[in-house]
Amino acid sequence: MNIYQDYINEIEERKTQGLHPKPIDGAELLGEIIAQIKDTANAHREDSLKFFIYNTLPGTTSAAGVKARFLKEIILGESVVAEISPAFAFELLSHMKGGPSIEVLLDLALGDDASIAKSAGEVLKTQVFLYDADTDRLKEAFKNGNEIAKDILESYAKAEFFTKLPEVPEEIQVVTFIAGEGDISTDLLSPGNQAHSRSDRELHGQCMITPKAQQEIKALQAQHPGKSVMLIAEKGTMGVGSSRMSGVNNVALWTGKQASPYVPFVNIAPIVGGTNGISPIFLTTVDVTGGIGIDLKNWVKKVDADGNVVRNENGDPVLEEVYSVATGTVLTINTQTKKLYNGEKELIDISKALTPQKKEFIRAGGSYAIVFGKKIQTVAAKILGIEPTPVFAPSKEISNEGQGLTAVEKIFNRNAVGTTPGKVLHAGSDVRVEVNIVGSQDTTGLMTAQELESMAATVISPIVDGAYQSGCHTASVWDKKAQANIPKLMKFMNDFGLITARDPKGEYHSMTDVIHKVLNDITVDEWAIIIGGDSHTRMSKGVAFGADSGTVALALATGEASMPIPESVKVTFKGDMKEHMDFRDVVHATQAQMLQQFGGENVFQGRIIEVHIGTLPADQAFTFTDWTAEMKAKASICISEDDTLIESLEIAKNRIQIMIDKGMDNHKQVLQGLINKADKRIAEIKSGEKPALTPDANAKYYAEVVIDLDVIVEPMIADPDVNNKDVSKRYTHDTIRPISFYGDDKKVDLGFVGSCMVHKGDLKIVSQMLKNLEEQQGKVEFHAPLVVAAPTYNIIEELKSEGDWDVLQKYSGFEFDDNAPKVAARTEYENMMYLERPGCNLCMGNQEKAAKGDTVLATSTRLFQGRVVEDSDRKKGESLLASTPVVVLSAILGRIPNVDEYKAAVVGIDLTKFAPPVKALSR
Repeated sequence: MNIYQDYINEIEERKTQGLHPKPIDGAELLGEIIAQIKDTANAHREDSLKFFIYNTLPGTTSAAGVKARFLKEIILGESVVAEISPAFAFELLSHMKGGPSIEVLLDLALGDDASIAKSAGEVLKTQVFLYDADTDRLKEAFKNGNEIAKDILESYAKAEFFTKLPEVPEEIQVVTFIAGEGDISTDLLSPGNQAHSRSDRELHGQCMITPKAQQEIKALQAQHPGKSVMLIAEKGTMGVGSSRMSGVNNVALWTGKQASPYVPFVNIAPIVGGTNGISPIFLTTVDVTGGIGIDLKNWVKKVDADGNVVRNENGDPVLEEVYSVATGTVLTINTQTKKLYNGEKELIDISKALTPQKKEFIRAGGSYAIVFGKKIQTVAAKILGIEPTPVFAPSKEISNEGQGLTAVEKIFNRNAVGTTPGKVLHAGSDVRVEVNIVGSQDTTGLMTAQELESMAATVISPIVDGAYQSGCHTASVWDKKAQANIPKLMKFMNDFGLITARDPKGEYHSMTDVIHKVLNDITVDEWAIIIGGDSHTRMSKGVAFGADSGTVALALATGEASMPIPESVKVTFKGDMKEHMDFRDVVHATQAQMLQQFGGENVFQGRIIEVHIGTLPADQAFTFTDWTAEMKAKASICISEDDTLIESLEIAKNRIQIMIDKGMDNHKQVLQGLINKADKRIAEIKSGEKPALTPDANAKYYAEVVIDLDVIVEPMIADPDVNNKDVSKRYTHDTIRPISFYGDDKKVDLGFVGSCMVHKGDLKIVSQMLKNLEEQQGKVEFHAPLVVAAPTYNIIEELKSEGDWDVLQKYSGFEFDDNAPKVAARTEYENMMYLERPGCNLCMGNQEKAAKGDTVLATSTRLFQGRVVEDSDRKKGESLLASTPVVVLSAILGRIPNVDEYKAAVVGIDLTKFAPPVKALSR
């Protein structure tokens, strides 16, 4: 009885943390629990029954298999449990969401006992998580004249699994809770430094916002029984930053409702709002859980008598409140009129939050059920030889005659499935598309694995060209949490069919390369659609969408994703880049100039940025596409010249070959297949058969932005503006300042060169600057620590062969050692350079951090409160973002340099340069 006793001991330990028993996912433990249930005299029988009924995870967990088989025994009378009747056993099977439970239900439905078969058939009619092996059994039985099989298939063809669900209530009453003022990052809802606990939903739920906020939410629920608490980003956007399913899971855990009485801590139907709406990837995750995300527009720009926007002393628009959503306000969502009310007073139209498709997600308890339901309906109708009954809201198909296609419209039209044959679709159309590349990252991967288990998936979809499981977010420190979670994750994903950063068998060297860089390399067709479990899934080939762990699981299991075709904003460049400037400054200037051109309106938000980069290879162009997540864009597309694209594909081929040489390819030779696809694409471009992707000359854009390179004359810094009097202006990525703003007295406590924003050229810049400064000053002395983390091992190998790594070693005081990785996070830094292991490092914020209250200057993308650096009692921590040369020089000086110091330090250094294409990239 050791394993059961271990579980009891764990329960007692969790009680001290205010936690309930952890849900059971292992077969061995549940097997022992069943043995104790069968033993009517067992002292642990009552608890064992509760664990079996209420605390066992469904889907394809090994525990679910054991549970399903025992329920089958009860239904067949082979085991008798007084507390679990055959009818109750069927009820429990109906909540197990596929996998072993479907196998058992099919066994019973296609069995010899007519009464049992009928009951099993009725349960099967409510299930949607069926795969080919399951429908093949029904098809075979139907062909052999089985009436139960026919009855089930007819029900599926009518989509009764959906039509028999309760309708969405006409009115949903909510009580407001302002979670914060300004943009609310998912880091507030699910902190990066608690990533290790995400798969333990109850434990992870304790980290949402603050304990004080959690108590306030509970108090509102007690005061307003029957109403849902709506979390709000006042004067900001809800859910910016990382694409975290765990953030929505936490919101649902505290404010939603339990999905099933027999599955603990899985809640659905969260309701969230934001003055400026919901971040696109966060909204997708809300849909996954059957929730509602509302663009409140409760603050608007104040205008004068002439209709001009009133601005404050900083030039920012003055906002005025249209209606109040102060904490404790009771509002009504009317799902019929699609309006938001305060009592009888209409506040705003919320049609976008309640489209026919979104209402289906709400009714079904989440988008997965609809995706799988549509599939099972189509399959059943095909088997029966009939047309499926029109049940679901028809996909919106927008086709504007005479209008050309943007790049994203072209990609979606090529990859679309289930649309009207021959119909050309434009932005706003709802589209189901095939996905080419999928990426899962390590701090959300355990949740993705859980989602795959819950939807009963066991193998990757054959239509996916390639999929990768990273190890970069936990690369910095090989601590006990990582040791417990990562090998388990890698084995699961390796078995599922992904290329994995770590080999579960230990036969190849662990690769902790940053996931975005790997996905950028394995994307070998600019017509590809990529789905990745991170907001920075922003490839410079193809169109990539950062997604929650559930959407990643859906893409892995089905090879598909569903979304409207987004509108696009076209970005082009004019002028010449100054000799002393780095491309990172162009990236920051793009955001600043866009906001200036459109009066403070972020025209990028929720749209595709189609950047006509032209001459910049994918490695370097990624610096732009990566940053588009901070521009709040839904995704981005690089338009490249033919020769540039060929160069990018050749680089990708070489790096994929290195992965093959390391032994990372699997039995299906996925990586070799990608090289073959790259070769084919290169041949098409060279022959002229299929040139590089470009938009049509008569494509329609939401807006067009022209970036003037001539006016970018000094390095630019993205500043979190932590002391801005207007709280809503803090921790956005919109405050872009030239270095001259800071004078000579802005102290820097730590510099960080790393994350997905840097490429090989950046590491060469570090090397060249150190040599340059030594020649100028006689020695290099650091007045602040400089942490350097290459994004990939490939880059380090290339730097070694070119001599730059020797230079970095010469000036470093610490160099990572894969044979003896750190087992504890660094808490103090000396004034020297640290060469850290490839991976996310400080940017992730879950392992390494700067000292509290530090001012950090980094090349990364994260400036959110508490991410890279937390506040201290003495001052707020701040993470400013800049180019590599600015960061290096700041670490050496211990402060932000002035323009003259910067210019002197970069003389003769190969900065990342960019020259706009000389001709328009459209056809």
